[in-house]
Amino acid sequence: MKNTTPSPRDGYDIALYGISDGTFYGIHIPAIICIVTSFTCAVVTLVLSFWSKSYRTFFSSWSKSDRFVVYMAMCDGLFNMSHFSDHMHILIARSHVYPRGLCKFYGFMLVEFTSAQVMLVNIIAINAFVLIRTDKKIKFGTRDWRLLLWTFGAPFVGATIAAGLEQFGPNGTSCYFDAVKGSTAQMWFTTVPILLIFSTNAVLYFLTWLRIRQETEIIMQSLGNQCTSRKASIRAAQTMLLFVVAFFIQWGALSLFGLWNIITAKVPQPLYFIVVILSNIGGVLNLVVFLIIRRRQHGTGKSDKKINTPDTNSSTSRL
Repeated sequence: MKNTTPSPRDGYDIALYGISDGTFYGIHIPAIICIVTSFTCAVVTLVLSFWSKSYRTFFSSWSKSDRFVVYMAMCDGLFNMSHFSDHMHILIARSHVYPRGLCKFYGFMLVEFTSAQVMLVNIIAINAFVLIRTDKKIKFGTRDWRLLLWTFGAPFVGATIAAGLEQFGPNGTSCYFDAVKGSTAQMWFTTVPILLIFSTNAVLYFLTWLRIRQETEIIMQSLGNQCTSRKASIRAAQTMLLFVVAFFIQWGALSLFGLWNIITAKVPQPLYFIVVILSNIGGVLNLVVFLIIRRRQHGTGKSDKKINTPDTNSSTSRL
């Protein structure tokens, strides 16, 4: 009589990734280092954002780009907190996260804030495209309620439905969609949306960048301040594209991983490590975007001041 191995009922019946081949610590330790670094950068971004500006005028006088920075930093920070907890739990115990409800909670949080960040960057890409193509600004409603409802509300509804269907659990390296019961949900909730949004953002980025290049050449050939308002729109669109570039860096490897996984289950291990590193440095990338925005704003302010300041030497020569 042949002994048959029972089929796994859920992710808890699957061995942790890296235990058998000795790459266990090579997965979790770099992930934790990246997560801690990302969280630190997210906190620094929030502190610097509110350092020179009043939180009371956040919705009234802060630019969209400045508010986007804050929303992205919040997504990164909350994502890092939940992801650090499950990685550290697995690293210390060298086993899956127990109790099961805690693992499901970690999975819920990861889906919520990962999806929120992806959707937010997609809105930013659309906003930049509309701004540069039609010179119109998308209205997000009072206190950005439309933006926040879509960005955080839609993932919350989806994650709640997934939780009700028992889709969250261990996936071998962390708590996310259950490796057994949630594989289909992960494909339709994470892999397919990220691939679609990544492709959409790439097309929007190219079209926006192309129009910016054309508009810049026209402005360079024009005289006077006739194109001042258009210059402002171009600067705003260029700033928003920085978020899209950061998105490509952070989620490009995961998009490739998802596409590869659809074709074949044998994903190269180096790609797996790259995904672990890049997907956990969102806070670092967001801080870089924030610093570039601040530098550009500072440079624009100096340029405008120089333009508006009369030439003392010229005035004196006329006297």
